[in-house]
Amino acid sequence: MRQWMGIVLLGSLLAGCQGMMPGGDGRPPEVIDRTGQAPGSAVIERKVAFPADTYAKLEKSGNATIKGRLRYTTRQGRTLVGANEKVSIAPATQYSAEAADVALAGKRIEPADPRAREYTHYARTDDKGYFVAHGIPAGVFYVAGSVLLPDGQLRSPLILKQVKVGAGQTREVDLSR
Repeated sequence: MRQWMGIVLLGSLLAGCQGMMPGGDGRPPEVIDRTGQAPGSAVIERKVAFPADTYAKLEKSGNATIKGRLRYTTRQGRTLVGANEKVSIAPATQYSAEAADVALAGKRIEPADPRAREYTHYARTDDKGYFVAHGIPAGVFYVAGSVLLPDGQLRSPLILKQVKVGAGQTREVDLSR
């Protein structure tokens, strides 16, 4: 049950993710380890209001594909494959950037506006951690997931990458850290 709660929270969080660009050096943002964060920790209130006009300009579906593999390497050097995990693919906007920033800081943010979730795509990883999402519109997206840790109680820190995909293109994402 805890595994599904984490996935639902992650999907809700990223459903509003938008517009956070990598640092000026082109690298993706640094992910901060939140392993062991108390499950009952406070939920951060959103400061960025849902930008209905921004989302109204976005397509909900398209003909692009995003695929990749979800993996996490523990501090002890053990690589865990994200088998049978849910990966979220959310348009990059100012609204979703706030959620990504909070998540990368190891905190929880209140769920995204239901209207934002209409633009979020999901993929399920196979037993080796590979995923494929079809029907993605052209644009910039946050691709995110986490891996259930061996204890079966905690999850890895959020693993988040930003990817730009054009109409009809396929982009591969190494969703690992």
